[in-house]
Amino acid sequence: MPLHYINLLAAVILETIGTLAMQASLQFTKPIPVLILIVSYGFSFYFMALVLKVMPVGLVYAIWSGTGIILIAIAGYFMFNQKLDFAAVVGMALIVAGVLVINLFSGSTTH
Repeated sequence: MPLHYINLLAAVILETIGTLAMQASLQFTKPIPVLILIVSYGFSFYFMALVLKVMPVGLVYAIWSGTGIILIAIAGYFMFNQKLDFAAVVGMALIVAGVLVINLFSGSTTH
């Protein structure tokens, strides 16, 4: 796997951790989750910046945000008992399809 995809995966995972910490912070009232949020997002942006050296910003952001949405939805279900209706699941399936199309068929994923 190319290094820029490893960096992108790290960015997505760190963004997911940061977003989960945001939920756990209870509107920024708990200091430890707020600290985790700040550090996680900081490192996520750092890794995403590394990826931007070899991939266009639109594609990086599409993959980063689309993959993050799916991970957050899954984690929200298990950690916070947040259930999704059928329309939400279909919408997220379309996001996954879009990320797959970009990675499998687009010639724009590296420059």
